Amino acid sequence: MTPGSRAVSLWAALVLVVLALAPAANASLQIKLDEGVVQPIPIAITDFAAPNPRDQQVAADVAGVIRSDLERSGLFMPLDRASFIEKIASFGTVPNFNSWRVIKAEGLVTGQAMIVAGGLLQVDFRLWDIFAEKQIVGMSFKTTPENWRRLGHLVADAIYERLTGEKGYFDSRIVFISESGPKTKRRYRLSIMDQDGANPSFLTNGEHIVLSPRFSPTTQAITYMSYERQVPSVFVFDLQTGQREVIGQYAGMTFAPRFGPDGNRVLFSYSRDNNVDIYAVDLRSRRPVRLTSDPGIDTSPTYSPDGTRIVFNSDRGGSPQLYVMGADGSGQSRISFGQGRYTTPVWSPRGDLIAFTRQSGQSFSIGVMRPDGQGERILTTSFSDEGPTWSPNGRVILFTRTTPGRGSAGGSSSIWSIDLTGRNLRRVITPGDASDPAWSPLNK
Repeated sequence: MTPGSRAVSLWAALVLVVLALAPAANASLQIKLDEGVVQPIPIAITDFAAPNPRDQQVAADVAGVIRSDLERSGLFMPLDRASFIEKIASFGTVPNFNSWRVIKAEGLVTGQAMIVAGGLLQVDFRLWDIFAEKQIVGMSFKTTPENWRRLGHLVADAIYERLTGEKGYFDSRIVFISESGPKTKRRYRLSIMDQDGANPSFLTNGEHIVLSPRFSPTTQAITYMSYERQVPSVFVFDLQTGQREVIGQYAGMTFAPRFGPDGNRVLFSYSRDNNVDIYAVDLRSRRPVRLTSDPGIDTSPTYSPDGTRIVFNSDRGGSPQLYVMGADGSGQSRISFGQGRYTTPVWSPRGDLIAFTRQSGQSFSIGVMRPDGQGERILTTSFSDEGPTWSPNGRVILFTRTTPGRGSAGGSSSIWSIDLTGRNLRRVITPGDASDPAWSPLNK
């Protein structure tokens, strides 16, 4: 089995069935994300029932994934199970709402897990509004037993969407660069994991330096830069087959790749004759089209979600700044005018914001601004915070944080997340040093 096929084997095996257990009810329990700072909702997530004792462990594990997902979002505060007054022993039990009001719960999640006909794992859940004393939503999911973590993510997504009105992002993955070894002999491997850091897997063996991986929005594919040829080149990696191929034969260096929203186009920078410009290539015809021709360095291009515009950074004005242009290269204009150097812009999946890295003095920050350059906000700053990537719902940003080393030792790199409030800063746990994350679209 190839590295790529091994990485997606659990996802490809999914047989998903979604059934409404009860019609959605109007309820007062909801999170209004457009009202500034949000106080996390106290929510009780019970240990899921297991009609068959052999399924008790997987029932507990699924509930644990749900708790972790919701807590990590910063919008929910799962209550300590030791505080629960009522024990829900059966999925069919209607809760004693007063017992949950006493411990200040506003929402309650009950559920069960069991192996059913065909050897599939079925997880059912219900979300209850404690003050309205009614069920808000109930759903059922089925898959192969080894996919139990994904069922937890799907339940968390359903709860998130029902209470916020936005799509969740828990049923997604992250591709990143795993780093190991001393500074003078660093090893870089293309890697993939679930969005919560679980199930990490290597996609390349570390024989060649790999950088800047990016997901296709429509297929199980990744584009990235590799040094395995004589010059750095852009590759496409098929996660279903594990096969990879270089995009075209170019005399100079190609780097900073990014898929278009239709998955058929790739943007990249091409360095030749002491000049760096942005090109687009159609993966079907492999015909490259040059989009910029300025003497400066034009790089880090990203399409808008509708594919009509591109944001990129260029030092044509004397220092790296952000620019936007049409998808055909027309109408190039600068949008960043703050203090510092602006790089690595990424358009939000919603189209309303552009995330970026800003260097000011000796520190690096992650910030956002509107596509016209207005409304700039810095979300997090440290010795080195850089390389933002958006969650599929445009609510959370992943980035690389690097700490300085001492003496001749190199610093360490790790992946962190920050939400749009700038208040929910979290580290994503990886087996070792990690950098350059890119978030997948929601899994299908």
